Amino acid sequence: MILTQEQEMIRDSLREFAQERLAPFAGEWDRHHTFPAEALRELGELGALGMVVPEEWGGAGMDYMSLVLVIEEIAAGDGATSTIVSVQNSLACGITMKYGTDEQKETWLKPLARGEKLGCFCLTE
Repeated sequence: MILTQEQEMIRDSLREFAQERLAPFAGEWDRHHTFPAEALRELGELGALGMVVPEEWGGAGMDYMSLVLVIEEIAAGDGATSTIVSVQNSLACGITMKYGTDEQKETWLKPLARGEKLGCFCLTE
């Protein structure tokens, strides 16, 4: 697969982040049932929680390939954190972008994209 320079840079920076800020703590988080709040705050500052959100709504305005690369690198450090990043981008932000009104986007999308709020979803049988 041929990546752009920007995608390689994003991948490499998130690989470093995952190795330094996630992998050393992942086992402890699992054993103690700890939510990685500080790591998620840092991921929000890096733009990983609103990658595909347009810049006008507080996101990074990137493509889904870049998101996949980021999720893959985060998963190498901690699978649970990668799930949170995936849900935040795809479900919380994605659904709000597609179906939300401008008022809802203003209220929710900007803080979701910056990582100030975390989205969630419910799945049932």
